[in-house]
Amino acid sequence: VQLQASGGGLVQAGGSLRLSCVAPRRTSSNNAMGWFRQAPGKEREFVASISWNGGSTLYADNVQGRFTISRDFASSMVYLQMSSLKPEDTAVYYCAVARKSYSGRTPTDYNYWGQGTLVTVSS
Repeated sequence: VQLQASGGGLVQAGGSLRLSCVAPRRTSSNNAMGWFRQAPGKEREFVASISWNGGSTLYADNVQGRFTISRDFASSMVYLQMSSLKPEDTAVYYCAVARKSYSGRTPTDYNYWGQGTLVTVSS
């Protein structure tokens, strides 16, 4: 299963970016989806997730209020709108399809992953 993430780039602190991810409908329509990130030398960390029907979302404490996850069922897309970006948000961002309809915060809750898109926030 191939997930395709896009939208990363270089942005100044305080700026915004929107990440996009397309997942095959057969593997994502009944599953939660999430975003994780991994900075150099650090472990992959949870960023946000959205339930199978879009009715429930979870956020990491350090992005709550700045990032918004959403999904569009018609196009099998999931988005991560990132605002008020900080240099510590710099990382490779990965989208993932969860094993269940409602997701957790750990990578093992997910079984399909995208290739990652790099976000760099300059100070």
